[in-house]
Amino acid sequence: MAWDGEKPLLLLIGSSGQRSREFILRTVSTRYALWLLQPAPVSWEEPYVVGSTIVDNTDPDALTAAARQVAAEHTLAGVFCYDEGLVTPAAHVARALGLPGNSPESVIACRDKAATRSALEAARVPQPASIGVRSLAEARAAAEKIGFPVVLKPRGLAGGMGVRKADGPEDVESAYRAASGASYPGVPVFDVSVLVEEFADGPEISVDAVFFDGECVPLVVARKQVGLAPFFEETGHEVDGADPLLTDPGLLEALRSAHAALDFHTGVSHTEFRITAGGLRLMEVNARLGGDMIPYLGELATGVDVAMAAADTAAGVRPDTEVRHRKAAAIAFLYPDEDIEIDAVTVHEDRFPAGVHSADAMAGPGAVLRLPPRGYISRYARVIALADSVEQARAALLSASEIVELDSRPAEVPAP
Repeated sequence: MAWDGEKPLLLLIGSSGQRSREFILRTVSTRYALWLLQPAPVSWEEPYVVGSTIVDNTDPDALTAAARQVAAEHTLAGVFCYDEGLVTPAAHVARALGLPGNSPESVIACRDKAATRSALEAARVPQPASIGVRSLAEARAAAEKIGFPVVLKPRGLAGGMGVRKADGPEDVESAYRAASGASYPGVPVFDVSVLVEEFADGPEISVDAVFFDGECVPLVVARKQVGLAPFFEETGHEVDGADPLLTDPGLLEALRSAHAALDFHTGVSHTEFRITAGGLRLMEVNARLGGDMIPYLGELATGVDVAMAAADTAAGVRPDTEVRHRKAAAIAFLYPDEDIEIDAVTVHEDRFPAGVHSADAMAGPGAVLRLPPRGYISRYARVIALADSVEQARAALLSASEIVELDSRPAEVPAP
């Protein structure tokens, strides 16, 4: 991308996967010039960036040194990052260069679920009971203390990876094995690596909200669908531009209190709640944009560009949160029925019914998809619907498996 020097320059810390994150760069690059810092050369990001530096972006010191080199030649407006494994080093860079953003300590408190629980407990934010454990024996004792059913989860991960429900004592060992064995690049490994938590029953939602200059504005409420029990794989989301929770005083207060406790004050965060019989229970706070195309669904539903709001706050600019319209958007992720190796994934656009907005393959020939606990987020396609109501969007997605054709064979059993 040619750069005339007129657009403000943001340091982009990592680009993540093209299939799930290209929409962010597509929109943000219309207002900001982006300089990419990552270990690999520029590839799919080329149309959206004006420069790049090859650097280990998980190393705060190396990343800061590379950022200073860019700052020596160009005026920087901010640091932009939406990758779960990179938000902490990105915060180190912003602080070192005196750019807008949250402190590394605040970001770490969001990423470390045990630290989040401690901060929220002190702030009296309703949440499930939680005990950190470092062994199966401790997990058994914690589960008995809390009372079944319980949920075991990795302390530092997100997106449902490694999260498993234990309905009774006989389930704790397999749940602990799943939680302690899950990992993600850039995520620290804690000595006390697993949390045993009270099971909060009820629908699960996520909220992408923007924080700027003392204000908190919820932008997207996504109602989550999960599957592959006893795991919590996210199989879809529904976003209603007229969702009453967007203006719910209880939700707004929970967001404000939680983020104040974590000292998160600048940017877009992704917060997850359960709506229980006893009210909202906060599950986790992520110091980044939501995944699973949720910000894109939000833009489809309301016209508010959530990704641009995140970029604006990174540059110290007040974000535009004006709602243009109120529609409903939904996404369905397609999973195989067993562990497979893919031969082909074919999207049949001629089969789109009314309400289907788009469909995309998420894995190609030769890819091996394994179901939990052998693998996570093993999706071969996604389908997005856009309609006037959630009911219409939901109905459009009923044909998802007919729109996308999967050719595959059973995957080989991995060696023990």
